[in-house]
Amino acid sequence: MTTLLLGLLCFLGIHSIRIFADDWRSAQIRRHGALKWKAAYALVSAIGLVLVVWGYGMARAAPVDLWTPPTATRHVAALLMLLSFVLLTAAYVPGSRLKAKVRHPMLLGMKVWALAHLLSNGRLADVVLFGSVLLWAVLAFRAARQRDRAAGDPALSLHSGRDVITAFVGIFAWIIFALWLHGPLIGVRPFG
Repeated sequence: MTTLLLGLLCFLGIHSIRIFADDWRSAQIRRHGALKWKAAYALVSAIGLVLVVWGYGMARAAPVDLWTPPTATRHVAALLMLLSFVLLTAAYVPGSRLKAKVRHPMLLGMKVWALAHLLSNGRLADVVLFGSVLLWAVLAFRAARQRDRAAGDPALSLHSGRDVITAFVGIFAWIIFALWLHGPLIGVRPFG
C-alpha cells in the first residue's frame, strides 16, 4: 500500500499544483522556462504513474476486502464508463458543443471514471486509488471553472458534426477497451 500511496502523492501532487499553487507554478515557468517546467512535470508524473500501477498491483495481490459490491454496480459502472469515454474523447475534439458546455470534459470524465470504479469495487486499494482520483478531479474541476470565470468564458466556434464524431469515437473506444483490452491490461473482464 505504501508504494500506491507514494505514487498517488507524486502523480496527484504534481497535478494539484494548479489547484493549490497556481501563482507559484506561473513563477516557476517564468523563472525556469516552459520547457524545463514541462520536463520536470512529465518526469514526476511518469514516476508517479509507474508507482501507482506497481503499488496497485501489489495491493491487489494481498487484497483487503471492505465490502462486496452488488452485481448491479458492475452494470452501472459499465454505463458510467461509456459516459466517461465520451467525455474523455470530447477533450480532444475541438469545436464540439459537449466540450463547450462542460468546458473541462477530461476532468469530468475522470470524475465519472473514478465514481464508476468506486461503485463496482470494494477493496481497500480500490477505495484509496479511485477515491483519491475522485477527490482530486472534483477539486481540479472546481479550480478550472474558477479560472474560466476569472478569465471570462470566451465564445467558442461550435460544429454539430463534432458532437457526432465525439460520441462515435467515445463509444467505439469504450467497446474496444471493455471487450478486449480491460481484461489483458487490468486483469478484470467487465462483461465476464
